[in-house]
Amino acid sequence: MFWSKKCELCAALLCASVGMVSLARAESLKILTEEFPPYNYTESGKITGFSTEVVRAVLKEVKMEGEFQSMPWARAYETAQSADSVLIYSMGRTPQREKLFKWVGVVAPTQHYLYSLPQRKLVFDQLEQAKAFQIGTVNEDVGEQFLITQGFVKGKNLQSSVKYELNYEKLKLGRVDLWIIPEMVATYLARKAGDDPAKTLARSYAVRELDGDGLYMAFGIHTPDALVERLSKGLATIKNNGTYDALKKKWL
Repeated sequence: MFWSKKCELCAALLCASVGMVSLARAESLKILTEEFPPYNYTESGKITGFSTEVVRAVLKEVKMEGEFQSMPWARAYETAQSADSVLIYSMGRTPQREKLFKWVGVVAPTQHYLYSLPQRKLVFDQLEQAKAFQIGTVNEDVGEQFLITQGFVKGKNLQSSVKYELNYEKLKLGRVDLWIIPEMVATYLARKAGDDPAKTLARSYAVRELDGDGLYMAFGIHTPDALVERLSKGLATIKNNGTYDALKKKWL
């Protein structure tokens, strides 16, 4: 009798432990991003940046933990799109991507431009004019995807890289004529390289189609709506209670 009750107690404790572990796992979210400063980037082994701090604030609000991982954008994009309950940020929202993801909300503002070197004096009235030039892009990022929909071709007038800073170096070395990039990222990378953005970067064309509301966090379509709604409410809360504005003041 004693051993029977003892076994029953052990079994009950084991079930409770398994339940607690399952709960803990359910409250931990896998989160993917890329090196895209100052929105998200790795510094001293930790992923930081404006968008990252916004995502962390949302997680704190909804009482969830985050397992952050930075990787090349194409890999992060494919993984989040096909997985269940994997969050991705900072991502542009376009018609091409609309039905591929469940959109939580905007984490950061953005303004995209085609940049060139000031001495080249390249200014376009229409995007079509840029097809005669070589443009630095990042594989599967929103700029590259958009240009392809507009008739640009990888290997012809698009030179695809895996890192944004590589395109800045290509631009300075004359290996590409133009660079499609959000203004904040371009400015950050120029300063990080020890340059004055006003002397190394000139706006050739404003790509307004890419700006929209800003950069989003999103899940793949296999994610439960309840999880998407939970984070969406958390994002709305930090925007209403002053947390988001405080982060903007800190970073932007």
